[in-house]
Order: sequence, then structure tokens, then C-alpha cells
Amino acid sequence: MNLNYEVIPEDEVFQCRELCNELMSYQKSKATITPELFDSMRFETRMVPSVEKAIHNYIVLVKDGEVPVGYVYANISPKEAYSNEFATFFDLSSVRGENVGCLSQFYIRDGYRQYGIGSTLFQLSMEWLKQFEEIEDIFIFVSNGNNEALEFYKRKGFVVSHEILGGFITVLRNK
Repeated sequence: MNLNYEVIPEDEVFQCRELCNELMSYQKSKATITPELFDSMRFETRMVPSVEKAIHNYIVLVKDGEVPVGYVYANISPKEAYSNEFATFFDLSSVRGENVGCLSQFYIRDGYRQYGIGSTLFQLSMEWLKQFEEIEDIFIFVSNGNNEALEFYKRKGFVVSHEILGGFITVLRNK
């Protein structure tokens, strides 16, 4: 393996298209609660709108040589961005500032898991999020059935806050 971690600018987010679409398929394959909700979720409906609504974006793409094998996407967004026609992701009054941090998307292709890539991507995204001193609240949203991800984030110090959409998503929050 010849792994390279590249921070990519917003205008090159298209480099994550294939991986983002794989993430949506992966989440659907794991889901036990309303997996059909993933049918309309793809790069153009999930990542692009999130990047456009965010105040700050951070995207790290991992490549094995020239082949993308994983990515993390974190952002700083107005807390109101997390209350929309799909769901209200958390009690807005529980957020101490006007903006929140979010580890929004995280995916590593099968065959590249268990090599520390996830821990590296997580660490990079947390370091980036923590540079914003005004951000006190960081959220992670885990789709149902993805118990490995849920346990990973708990080991990293996040705690389960609540579930939304009847358990479709588990909301985790920094302590």
C-alpha cells in the first residue's frame, strides 16, 4: 500500500463522488430500519448540498497510489442547517453557539479497513474542528445497523445523545 492523505479544496469535492455513493450503498446494506430512505441519497443529494450550506469545509481524501480508497468530510455549519424537511437532528437550544461542528461523512473501502486509516482520518478531522475555538458542539450521525462505526466513535470519546427518525440515525455528541 502506498497511502497518501490529501486535503482537497471544496471546488474539487467531485473527487469524492464515487466514494460518497459507495458510502450510501454501504449504509443501505447495513440498515435494518427503513433502508429505502437511502435510495435517494447520493453525492449530489448529500455531499454537494452540505458543502454548499457549510461555513467551512474540510475534506481529506486517501489514495492508494492514484486510487481513492477513503475520505472524511467535516464542516462548520449554522445549527439551523440541521433542521430541515428530512429531520431535526438535535435540539437547537442545546447548542451553545450559533454554529456546530460535524464529522459529516466518513468512509473507507473494504480491504483498507483495519490499517489505522480510520483513526488517522478521525484525528485529522478532530484537529481541524477543534481549531475553531467558538465551536463547542461537535456532532456525528451514524446510520442504523452500522454498529462498527458507532463503537469506533464511542472509543474515540463521543457519547450517544439520542436517536432520530425512529432509530434510523443515532446522534453522537462530544462530551
